[in-house]
Amino acid sequence: QVQLVESGGGLVQAGGSLRLSCAASRSISTFNAIGWYRQAPGKQRETVAITSGGTTTYGDSVKGRFTNSRDNAKNVMALQMNSLKPEDTAVYYCMGRVVSGAVGTYWGQGTQVTVSS
Repeated sequence: QVQLVESGGGLVQAGGSLRLSCAASRSISTFNAIGWYRQAPGKQRETVAITSGGTTTYGDSVKGRFTNSRDNAKNVMALQMNSLKPEDTAVYYCMGRVVSGAVGTYWGQGTQVTVSS
């Protein structure tokens, strides 16, 4: 079974930075797509950053501020979030899609990010 576990959320002031991590139970390189989504109360889930085929696509609201990276040796993906804004407040979820073997889309439990003004 594929497991994804997020960590690194918390409370930060506007303009500050946070780094989220997603630890996978299998090699990061075996995911067809892997990335981050977020959901704020009363809002739809939003794409933050998705890496597939070596290319990372960022949501318009985070471009230039967030950077997604992978450490294949440690099976960890990290989201560096800079210049945080109150509107970045949400639960952030790690997602991984597998297309061979344990086929499916897997989600972490989520980690809360709160940005105060």
